This record gives sequence, C-alpha cells and structure tokens, in this order.
Amino acid sequence: MEQQQQFPTEEVTLPSKGLIYPESSPLSKGVIKMKYMTAKEEDILTNQNFIEKGTVIDKLLQSLIVTPIDYNELVTGDKNAILVAARILGYGKDYEFNYKGETIKVDLTTVEDKPFNEKLVINRENKFDFTLPTSKTPVTFKILNHGDEKAIENEIKGLKRLNKNSSPELSTRLKHLITSVNGDFEKSTIREFVDTQLLARDARALRNYIGEIQPDTDLNFEYEEKNGDFVKLPIPITLNFFWPDATI
Repeated sequence: MEQQQQFPTEEVTLPSKGLIYPESSPLSKGVIKMKYMTAKEEDILTNQNFIEKGTVIDKLLQSLIVTPIDYNELVTGDKNAILVAARILGYGKDYEFNYKGETIKVDLTTVEDKPFNEKLVINRENKFDFTLPTSKTPVTFKILNHGDEKAIENEIKGLKRLNKNSSPELSTRLKHLITSVNGDFEKSTIREFVDTQLLARDARALRNYIGEIQPDTDLNFEYEEKNGDFVKLPIPITLNFFWPDATI
C-alpha cells in the first residue's frame, strides 16, 4: 500500500454512492482512490495465465485500486465505473473500436452513471422488494457483487461438468440473486422455487426490474443506422479497451 501511495491518485465516484454497503466497508463512502497505470499493470494485461483464466481485468483493477477494499464486495455496476476510470487514467479518454466496418470514437469522460433511486435502499442493506407480476409472489433480491459472480461461475462450471448439454446460466443466477420467497430466506426454499415454480414471464420481469434499478454506468454508445434511426449499443470491452496497442 505504501508503494502505491507514491503514485498520483484520483477519486472515482461509485454509481451506488456507497449506499448498499455496510458502514464498516470503505466502499460505503461512495468513492474510492485509484492510482495511474504503470508498466506493472501493462505486465498484468499481457499475462497469458490471467488472460486464459479470464481474470485479467480483475487483476488489473485490483492492482489500481488504492483504497483498502474487499474486492469481492464490489457490485457489478460500481466495478464498471472503476473499469472506465482505469481506462481513462491509463490511456486517455478517447476509445476507438470497429463496428460494422466503421471506426467509432467514444469520449469516455462523457459516460454517465445510470440514475439510482436512493429511496429503494433501507438501512444500507443490499435488499430490494419485488412482487412477481403473474404469480403475485413477493420476493426480495440483492444486487450481485464480484464474490457472487465468482460463486455463480463456479457453480455453472460444476453443473456443466455433470451434464455438458445443460444450460443452467439463467436459473443459477436467479438462485443467487433472489434472497427470499414469501418471506422465507432459506436457500433450499429459493432453489426449489426457481426450479419448480418460477414462471418464465415472472423471471423475465424480475430481470428487467433489476436492470432498471441497479446502480451502474451506462456503457453504451449511440449509433446511426442506415435508415437514419439512432440506436444505443454496448461499448465493446476487450483487452484493447485497456491497451489500445495490444496485439494479443
């Protein structure tokens, strides 16, 4: 940590404003400090072991974050904001990529956080209420953090080892993000509900609601189609996002 403090740092505001973290967490302040990228981080970006394991972005961000946080606590939307800040601090605000044969240039400093309704958060708890529209079943859910995403990934890998033809991604994710059903917080109850009672239309409605209310950064760009219509499309996040000259 002392070595990191020798480098200039910048504060990054989190889309969640820190409201869904416990007060004991440094993340509850709603800001973190990051250092500027150095040759050490470029070594991380080219580490073939990290690339093959799919951990290269997380290793990079962990190296850049100066604030002593538990990285597993970071919710996905806050991590996205840190990701954009890392790119700006490392290689500047202008990001170019190819889309449909056209070179698109995005000014990353114009990327904004999605509106976050603070009134939905009670007592700094990562717990939100939703009533499934078709079955009228009340559920609670949480915004997934990095630790949750790792657990989901590992569970999916295990399920696919048992059955290579299975596609458990959606149901597994729902089992991790739903925290109660009809006031019952037992994990076995939640898993049984997802497997046997959760209607597809209700699952879609829940996913859509989470997408609307969760804190995040708007990682989209506006593109004009040939017919003159403007559409919003996701900014591609590849290794070139962090290292424009990368050839790996």
